[in-house]
Amino acid sequence: MNIQLLLTFIILIVAISLFLSNRLRPDLIALLTVVTLGLSGILTPEETFSGFSRSAVITIMAIFILAEGLQRTGVTEKVGDLLLRIAGKRESSMVIIVMLAGSFLSLFMNNIAAASVLLPAVTGAGRKAGVNPSRILMPLGFATILGGTATLLTTTNIVVSSLLLQQGLAGYGLLDFAPVGLPIIIVGVIYMVIAGRHILPANASDGHTETINQAKDDLINLYRLGESLFRIRVPAGSVMTGKSLAQSTFRERFNLTAVAIESNGFVTLSPPPDHILQQGDIILFAGNVTDVHKHDVEPYFEILPHRDWCEQDLESPAIVVTEAVLAPRSGLIGQTLRQAHFRDKYGMTVLAVWRGGKQIRSGLADLPFQFGDALLLQGPRERLRVLHAEPDHLIVLANEKEKEEVKLVPTKGRLAMAIMCIVLLLAAISPNIIGEVMLGGALAMVLLGVLTMDQAYQAVEWKSVFLIAGMLPMGIAITKTGAAALMANWLISILGPAGPMALLVGLFWLTVILTQAMTGAAVAAVVAPIAIQTARTIGADPRSMVMGVALAASMAFMTPLGHAVNVLFMGPGGYSFRDYFKVGLPLTILLFLTIILLFPLFWPLMHQ
Repeated sequence: MNIQLLLTFIILIVAISLFLSNRLRPDLIALLTVVTLGLSGILTPEETFSGFSRSAVITIMAIFILAEGLQRTGVTEKVGDLLLRIAGKRESSMVIIVMLAGSFLSLFMNNIAAASVLLPAVTGAGRKAGVNPSRILMPLGFATILGGTATLLTTTNIVVSSLLLQQGLAGYGLLDFAPVGLPIIIVGVIYMVIAGRHILPANASDGHTETINQAKDDLINLYRLGESLFRIRVPAGSVMTGKSLAQSTFRERFNLTAVAIESNGFVTLSPPPDHILQQGDIILFAGNVTDVHKHDVEPYFEILPHRDWCEQDLESPAIVVTEAVLAPRSGLIGQTLRQAHFRDKYGMTVLAVWRGGKQIRSGLADLPFQFGDALLLQGPRERLRVLHAEPDHLIVLANEKEKEEVKLVPTKGRLAMAIMCIVLLLAAISPNIIGEVMLGGALAMVLLGVLTMDQAYQAVEWKSVFLIAGMLPMGIAITKTGAAALMANWLISILGPAGPMALLVGLFWLTVILTQAMTGAAVAAVVAPIAIQTARTIGADPRSMVMGVALAASMAFMTPLGHAVNVLFMGPGGYSFRDYFKVGLPLTILLFLTIILLFPLFWPLMHQ
């Protein structure tokens, strides 16, 4: 084993360990990996930065821009709303339509973008129909992932196609994934309707999502906010009399959030910080009453007996209680409420946070936000426009009449749709110039006024771009140093006697296991070169073997860490890691069997 081969293995093992540990961002790990490969001399400077010049990276950037054009013109929203109207109020029919909508949009949009577009509409439709969001959100998330298996326009599939071209082989065309991908979507939908949805939490005994058996879920009960709501009265002689809420330092001293104030028979919901307290005022707080009891509070206020609360108690014609989730590219991620000046910017109060299947109702002011957090908000109904106007930060989980329409450009909807159709047609006819076609379509969106250039830049998920550009050179290193050949020979020595299909199965499950904790594109960048070398060694078709790896890299169903879509839905759906495993494992096994049955028909391993 030469020194470069040894260094490649060390760098690869360290990179995979960092991906699995989740200590650093994936895009940062990818960039550190490619720089290390260059500094160690394993790759030349041209090879080190070749990822940024690949057609795959340009294609991914263009897809983000094209999808943004469809979203800003309201095309995707209209498609989602239409399908949800067709669904009716039955849970089974809603699951079918929601999954078909998610998989359809993900055929030509990034999976996370498709999920973000449909999330508010699906949540609102479910609650209006009396269907618990937990029974339809995971199916929606899985559908967007499944839809990506039927088209080239998915990050993972673009990566493996680029790796084939790098090895002097033919890449994949736009429709090459459809013969196996479309049956996978159908099988996935049937499974979720017949079995998967019944495994999902639907009542309080599940411990994750509480359902109110009325027309819609009561968010106060859903977040168990009643456990942290209590009332106090401002007694005679209180030092709080005459002070504003901001001056009272309730939040700073006791970590309390003022939800309502009753003064002289009038109730003020979501009171502003400058509200002046008077003797006899009754304040409804959200916080830990135990912490308040630990202090000598009698000179300040007296605690009143506990009572039950529901959503209607905290709402009025002017005040709304709603739910929102952090968007994938939200600038709030990593910030606290205090650092983000959340109340000043949005005019809304955060009453509770749902994270990882658990409700957080205290210590919110200094709690750093994480991607996937769901927020229970209270504030003026008119301020919903501010939230709707910033979908890059927060996704409001309701179809409110106040939704901001100015951001959309409905008059350009037909134009955006025409551009997308032309792009897809040209990509299907000319698979060798997909990058050029996609970028041309993205530029057409700008030139024809569907998007501005600044909006196009904002639409690109740069984390994904740098992740791919950083990991593609790893494929060069694995092949160049002989690491791929060494791992292929090791795999053949173990599974080779059982035949090509056994090797495919081994590569498939290796990819699936890694995908549960790493992004599928990064896994594909590592495993695809091994699959190519394995196929060449035994005389099999490399494109067929790599197709199996590409499909396996989309099987991110068993943990929420496998795909950003799962993390996005974890909070709004109230899911735990166990929920994903219970539903995702049978689905993965079922899809694996489907792929194995279809492969001999459409992607035979041995050359005919």
